[in-house]
Amino acid sequence: MPNIISKLKNLWKADGQEELATPKEGKAAFRLMYEDLEIGLLTLSEGIWRFAYSEDFKAQSRLKPLVDFPDVNKTYRYEELPPFFVQRIPGLGQPKVQKIILEEKIDAHNEVELLKRFGKLSISNPFQLLSV
Repeated sequence: MPNIISKLKNLWKADGQEELATPKEGKAAFRLMYEDLEIGLLTLSEGIWRFAYSEDFKAQSRLKPLVDFPDVNKTYRYEELPPFFVQRIPGLGQPKVQKIILEEKIDAHNEVELLKRFGKLSISNPFQLLSV
């Protein structure tokens, strides 16, 4: 059964992302923005990812909650980077991406480093992800 679960989890990962890992030590924080509105904060601490909406987002009525995070009052917790954010990391098999990883000495397995380098913009949604 665990083998099936891990295969299912990898379905939404792009080529080369199967080996991505959440660092178990250290901290990271990313602000998810839409234009000048802070949508929420993604943090990593002690190997746990958390996403929570900002008070500004909760107070506005222009945008609906993200499909992956429907409850604006909940703090979501994950042991792995949620798919909404994984999709911001390009397929690691791409030659251009491999060149950047080598030149900038980025750990190709570290989700935090990859999000910092590649996650700011995505072709799949209009949001910006800013490292804090």
